[in-house]
Amino acid sequence: MKFVCLGYADESQWESMPEEQLQAMMKECLDYDDELRRGGHFLGGEALQSIQNCVTLRSRGDQVSVTDGPFAETKEHLGGILLLEARDMNHAIALMSKHPGVRCGPFEIRPADEAVNALIAERDEAARRAKEMSP
Repeated sequence: MKFVCLGYADESQWESMPEEQLQAMMKECLDYDDELRRGGHFLGGEALQSIQNCVTLRSRGDQVSVTDGPFAETKEHLGGILLLEARDMNHAIALMSKHPGVRCGPFEIRPADEAVNALIAERDEAARRAKEMSP
């Protein structure tokens, strides 16, 4: 099964961390990601830039409004996404509970929606084929 793991962190915690400690934490996280790769569990991931570089879109009727930053009253914000392959939720929890990033903030683990993702993959393939056939 595929799982999407959403890592949250308090940016002020990262900003106040001495550079050496920050680099050591990043190395630990990347090393554990390598361990997940070796086990065939790491499917990909993306780190996100600061919430300073974020906008939130909202639709109200025919209008889309844009606001700076995330619209949430919380200290912890989404910092990255890790795609994981695991047998089941318990296995995903066991794998992610060892991730050093958990010390910086919570991880939300959700099963991927395989039915919707299959539809997306079909559309991707159709678009790829159409692009190959166009001059």
